[in-house]
Parts: sequence; structure tokens; C-alpha cells
Amino acid sequence: MANTIIHKSESRGDANHGWLHSKHTFSFANYHNPERMHFGVLRVLNDDFVEAGMGFGTHPHDNMEIISIPLEGDLEHKDSIGNITVIKKGDVQIMSAGTGVTHSEYNKNKDKPVKFLQIWIFPKEKDTKPRYDQITLDEKDRHNNFQQIVSPMRMMQVFAFFRIHGFI
Repeated sequence: MANTIIHKSESRGDANHGWLHSKHTFSFANYHNPERMHFGVLRVLNDDFVEAGMGFGTHPHDNMEIISIPLEGDLEHKDSIGNITVIKKGDVQIMSAGTGVTHSEYNKNKDKPVKFLQIWIFPKEKDTKPRYDQITLDEKDRHNNFQQIVSPMRMMQVFAFFRIHGFI
């Protein structure tokens, strides 16, 4: 266990803004712990609950890979590169902010909260063209198995597909 770091869930940062309740694994927003700034390239791992009809207004990002994975409910995404989508349980959204993008995320449901994982990863290359992708995973593929959801290779394959077919 010499190379293992254990952070129990109750030791995470806790931010409750009424409309948003977030558990921060690493220093984020008003939660600051100098011992938990990031883990390798993993910068953010937040467990977010957003109340019905509420969300994050338009805000900027750059030079960050941002991954959203809904666990319950539906999350509506709009961004400055023309994407307007809804991500649902089973979907994985990847936004490469690159040189800069603005976006908003709202709970699409008017009657129930949305719970999602928000993951930020430092990019391998800075100042790339912003990109967006969304995939739907088949729950059957992870029954009694691990299912890879994000990797540099998977992201490259997805973006290559979109580029070849003229989507980006």
C-alpha cells in the first residue's frame, strides 16, 4: 500500500449553494486544501447535485478536458461552438476547451434533481481548437466488467470519426 493514497468520502470538500450541492475531491472553487490540488493530470473530480430547473450560467474555460457523466436525471449543455445537447444517464460528454469556450449546463428536469460527475483533466497539448463529443454507453457492456469511458485513444478515435465525416 506504499503507492496508495486513500481519501475517504467524508474528507472531501463540501459546498452547498442551495441550488447546487457539490462534493470536491480536490481543491475547487471555495474549497482549498493544499494537499489536494490534483492527482497527476486529474484536476477535478466533483460529485454534483443540481436542483430541478437550476444550473450553471454561461462561463468560460480554456486548456482543460471537461467530462460530464450524469448518474441521475438530464443535463442540458449549450456552448459557444454551437452545441446544444442533453446528456442523460448512460451518456458521457467530453468538451476540450482548448483555446477557449464558454458554456452553460442546466438541469433539464423541472421536477427532480440531476446528479452527475464532473471531471477535469489537464490536456496533453495546450491551445488546441475547442471540441465537443457525446457518447452513449450500453449498460450491458459493463455487467460484471469494467467499461472504459474516457482515454486519450478513445477521444482521438471519436474526434477522428467526426473529422473524417465532416462534422468538425
